[in-house]
Amino acid sequence: MKKFMLLAMQKAEGGIKNGQTPFGACIAKGSKVIACAHNGVWKNTDITAHAEIRAIRAACKKLKTIDLSGCVLYSTCEPCPMCFSACHWAGIPKVVYGCRISDAKGFGFNELEITADKMKKTGKSRIKLVGDCMRKENLELFKAWAKRRDSQAY
Repeated sequence: MKKFMLLAMQKAEGGIKNGQTPFGACIAKGSKVIACAHNGVWKNTDITAHAEIRAIRAACKKLKTIDLSGCVLYSTCEPCPMCFSACHWAGIPKVVYGCRISDAKGFGFNELEITADKMKKTGKSRIKLVGDCMRKENLELFKAWAKRRDSQAY
């Protein structure tokens, strides 16, 4: 689990260095990495270009299917409602995340404070959630991002 979270964090670090926000995601199937991505909202002028969405798009393309039921998504932050829904629709059975959505909000992001657990319960989703994975280390990404002069939340 730690190996894949570290890959998501490395993607987020790369994004931060390129003026993006501190979000990264990695999708794995068994012991294989399928796709990794960082947030590209500002770069692509695309509000839907969250790290999780970009990783899901890349994984679907690579596997030539929209069914990611054998995969696990690792994310530096708890998925927002859009990303959680995409995981649900892609059939991803497990999501592992570092920071909480409330952490992102605390750094100025325009988050809907609806936890992944609440979305899971309300929507009766079967996604298994594992939160706070390397949370402290993932919070360091947000702190590093916040120190940059060009940091912009959305």
